[in-house]
Amino acid sequence: MNISKFEQRTLHALARGGLIRVEKDDKGKIHTATCVTREGWLLADCTVATFRRLRKRRLIASKDGSPYRITREGLHAVRAQLDNR
Repeated sequence: MNISKFEQRTLHALARGGLIRVEKDDKGKIHTATCVTREGWLLADCTVATFRRLRKRRLIASKDGSPYRITREGLHAVRAQLDNR
């Protein structure tokens, strides 16, 4: 599966325990998607377009109105990345 660099960064942050918070307008359409890492930092690469592509491919999902998290398919799709801590 071809995944862009921005999608890869977002999936990697989610795989490490991050989440995506979504804000909707009055009509129920998504107008803001904010990716928060496990440490509490905001990821600038996560845009609404990136969020929609990940959700369309079922790499992220939300359960019972909670923030979006990575799915099993997303874990299989994400490539290994070094953790420079």
